[in-house]
Amino acid sequence: MLTSLQNPLVKQIRKLHQAKDRQEQQLCLLEGTHLLTEAIAVDYPLVTVCCTPQWQEKYPELWQQASERCERLELVSSEVIKAIATTVQPDGVVATAARAATFRTQVPYTGSILALETIQDPGNLGTMIRTAAAAGVSGLWLSADSVDLDHPKVLRASAGQWFRLPMAVTTDLKAVVGECQKQGMQVVATLPEAKLTYWETDFEKPSLILMGNEGAGLSADLEALADKQVKIPLSPGVESLNVAIAAALILYEAQRQRYQKNL
Repeated sequence: MLTSLQNPLVKQIRKLHQAKDRQEQQLCLLEGTHLLTEAIAVDYPLVTVCCTPQWQEKYPELWQQASERCERLELVSSEVIKAIATTVQPDGVVATAARAATFRTQVPYTGSILALETIQDPGNLGTMIRTAAAAGVSGLWLSADSVDLDHPKVLRASAGQWFRLPMAVTTDLKAVVGECQKQGMQVVATLPEAKLTYWETDFEKPSLILMGNEGAGLSADLEALADKQVKIPLSPGVESLNVAIAAALILYEAQRQRYQKNL
């Protein structure tokens, strides 16, 4: 059992708390029983799994499944788990996985697609991934100047849906918009000064839904490319909504319209 915080493996995993080291090692960090369960459910490529003896006793079946899928399996002390986890109270298991597998490029040009520009808060991104999956969204595009798609908090906030939603990172979101339009999709931008409310838009059409930075909103370049601009009405004195809440409202309106069409 690994007990030393100076062990080379422990040091290697601790470095994955930083974006530059995840890039260098081409690994991401999976923390907690729920994320490990979801990763195994979709046969996601695991590299190392570290857990405490107490966790092994509590989840013998999951331990067995992990041992069959990972390259290295280690029992570690609770002190080591606390050191390699980013959470304050880890539940006894931390894994690493291949980072390259997180950047899937097969986002379909059907249904509703969410495109996010310069999202900075990992909790917001993870929540939007979770919401997009729940609302039946076809996929998600993320601009490269956003928070890392495999930031540990993004994974946790996605509640496991990170493994299931087709996602891709792009250095040119304008090109993505253009390609979606070529494929017959309408591009919908969310702007506070828009004349149409979001429920007045026909989301039965294949739609790329643009959401912008938490503080600055969408860039002028992307606003100009949109086929439609919509707003979420706010009561007097309320300046804006959290971007994840705004995305949820629009994505579920799109789902509602598709559902009514199929009745």
